[in-house]
Amino acid sequence: MNPDLHLLPIGTQVVTRTAVHTPSGEVTRPAGSVGVVRQVPADLQHAYRVQFPGGREQTFLRRDLEVRKQHHTPDLPEAPDWTPWVQYRCVVGSRAFGLDTEDSDTDRRGFYLAPADRHWSLWGVPEQLENDATQETYWELQKFLSLALKANPNVLECLYTPLIETASPIAQELLSMRGAFLSTLVYQTYNGYVLSQFKKLDADLRNHGKIRWKHAMHLIRLLLSGIAVLERGEVSVHVGEHRERLLTVKRGELPWAEVNAWRLDLHARFDTALTRTTLPERPDYAQVNAFLVRARRSMLDVKG
Repeated sequence: MNPDLHLLPIGTQVVTRTAVHTPSGEVTRPAGSVGVVRQVPADLQHAYRVQFPGGREQTFLRRDLEVRKQHHTPDLPEAPDWTPWVQYRCVVGSRAFGLDTEDSDTDRRGFYLAPADRHWSLWGVPEQLENDATQETYWELQKFLSLALKANPNVLECLYTPLIETASPIAQELLSMRGAFLSTLVYQTYNGYVLSQFKKLDADLRNHGKIRWKHAMHLIRLLLSGIAVLERGEVSVHVGEHRERLLTVKRGELPWAEVNAWRLDLHARFDTALTRTTLPERPDYAQVNAFLVRARRSMLDVKG
């Protein structure tokens, strides 16, 4: 951030960017000295008064001062374009669910894997790449795997969506082992999320007389998906035969009592599915970890 864009408050510890000289040119205060702002100017064209440890004060323009905490932060290189390292790109959201309309956006998700020298550098790599303009989000591979192991619905749906646009050999290997992420953690994650959100919807109805019907639709859809995971051992992304009824919910054409009754019935089915599922209690951490190590090694000699 340009240091000339904001005023520093009184009490801010600063580092001087320039030396202080006598009229004859002798340095009385070297650049890099630490002081505290004691007086703030009315605008950025005038000087601050800074006090140094010995008690002496000196005036400086804003451009000649740096906040001490920021002084220790290394100058970051220009952010690279991470998109060439996207290994997996898919379409999720309403288009994958079969709930899209003419106004629906196209949401893309996936993961990226940077070359090892980027990953191991002082600056590391971002956990997530987002582009709001194009509705795209890509997680760094380890973050993606961690979320999937926790039964994050958004990430599990990435692994099971039928709408895949890009899949490198690394991504194809991951897709071939996607069952390793499924466990009864789906029950806790999905159910807990739905319960808390329906409570908010019910509160909205009581306090404001209206709810966000689109949210209600997606919570019903999430319950349907969770039941399918426990019963069939796979994530059902497309809503299939439930499409029309779900769209009726989205349009607010079903009474709240009927929507809530549907939700309660699905909760009961979810409970029953948990008692009958053949899924393990935990995902296969060892298999996923071995995959991550292989993927990291594959990027050792790739130049970034």
